[in-house]
Amino acid sequence: MKLTLGFSLILYPALVVAQSAAPAPAKPTDAPAPVPYSSVSQVNLLLSQLEQTSQSMQRDLSGLRIEKWKTDANSKRRSQADAASIQRNLQTALPEIVAELRNSPDSLPSTFKVYRNLDALYDVFVSLAESTGAFGARDEYQTLQNDLSSVETSRRMFADRMETLAGSKEAELSKLRTDLQAARATEKVAAPPKKTVVDDTEPPKQPVKKKPAHKVPKPPASTSPTPDATAPPSTANPAPQ
Repeated sequence: MKLTLGFSLILYPALVVAQSAAPAPAKPTDAPAPVPYSSVSQVNLLLSQLEQTSQSMQRDLSGLRIEKWKTDANSKRRSQADAASIQRNLQTALPEIVAELRNSPDSLPSTFKVYRNLDALYDVFVSLAESTGAFGARDEYQTLQNDLSSVETSRRMFADRMETLAGSKEAELSKLRTDLQAARATEKVAAPPKKTVVDDTEPPKQPVKKKPAHKVPKPPASTSPTPDATAPPSTANPAPQ
């Protein structure tokens, strides 16, 4: 199976501190903190070993005689394509990311890019070495096995380097958080306390006015005379005599 080399850029989350929470904004002229000498020396040693391994791999790949292997044409073409892909990576991609890391020795993303590229190289190189052991000459297989061991050593050392850097960045982030909390606590102590006036005197109670009772008006007295029950009824037209 043909594997295509390449590395994907996977960025670790950056350590970001909000500007609003910082006690004082950084000045544009402030220079970055210098990288410790021990860290620079370690990175230079790792990169020098990796460059030596790259030169050895290119030399051994050029000495392969895949066209003479005892296998079918398709298998030969796949192995030749893998060897060419490894060569392109060693000549083009790897030097660029090595230069990037050399310029920023403490950069976690740059360190990861080198590790990622080594991981891709190792996967394809394992397949090519196995095909060489199955169909190629014994001396060709032995040289590729030595190169493969060197790649594995570099990959493991860069993995350890990433772990160290991650721990260092985590410690820096923890210290920044502690400093920010201390700065906020200092600002609270320095600021004058706010005075709160509490008026606990009760206002005088207003007398409750009673509404006047509503009087029901009495009906007016009747002015018509009351008829006398004992008086005889009057006749309007007396009978004739």
